[in-house]
Amino acid sequence: MRASEKTRRLTGLALMTAIIVVLQVVASFVKFGPFPITLALAPIIIGAALYGPKAGAYLGGVFGIVVLLACILGWDSGGSILWNANPFLTAVICLGKGILSGLCAGLVYRAVAGSGRSHGRMLGGSILAGIVSPVVNTGLFCLCLTLLFHDILLSWAGGTEVIYYILFVLTGINFLVELAVNLVLSTVIVRVVGARMHA
Repeated sequence: MRASEKTRRLTGLALMTAIIVVLQVVASFVKFGPFPITLALAPIIIGAALYGPKAGAYLGGVFGIVVLLACILGWDSGGSILWNANPFLTAVICLGKGILSGLCAGLVYRAVAGSGRSHGRMLGGSILAGIVSPVVNTGLFCLCLTLLFHDILLSWAGGTEVIYYILFVLTGINFLVELAVNLVLSTVIVRVVGARMHA
C-alpha cells in the first residue's frame, strides 16, 4: 500500500471512529423500549464498504466499546443490569456483536459489490450490508441474552411469552428503526464509496 493511500485510509478510519463514538453516545439517550437505539451502524457499514471487512470489524469494535461504556456508566439501564449481573459476559456480548456486525457487513458488501465500479452491484452490496449489520447486531444480542441471561430475560418479560417479548417489546421498534435508517442510507453509502473510488 502506498504511503498516500495508507494515510487516506487511516484518516478515513479515524473520521469514522469519531462519528461512531458521537452517534452512539447520543443514541445512549434515545430509547424506543428498554434499550437505546443503535445509530452507529451506518458509519460502520460505510467503513466496511470503503476499507474492507477488517476495517468493519475494527469499527464494530469501537461501537462495542461505546455500548459497553454505556452499560458500565449506567446510560443504558438494561445494559447496566447485565453488567452488574456478569461484567465479563456483558463485555463479550457488547464487543462480540459489534465486531461481528461490522465484519459481516464488510464480507457481504465485498461478496456482492466486488472490486468493480458497477453502480448496481455497489447498491446491492450496500443494501444487503445494511440489512446484515443490524440483523447480526440484534440477533446476537437476543441469542446471548436468551442463553446467558435467561433469568433476567424472564424477569423482564414478566410472564409474557419470551419470544413475543423479544420480538415485539425488547428489540422490535429499535431493530426496525435501525434497519430503516440503514436502507435509507444505502444510496448515500454508494455515493461515498463511488466518490472514494474515483478520487
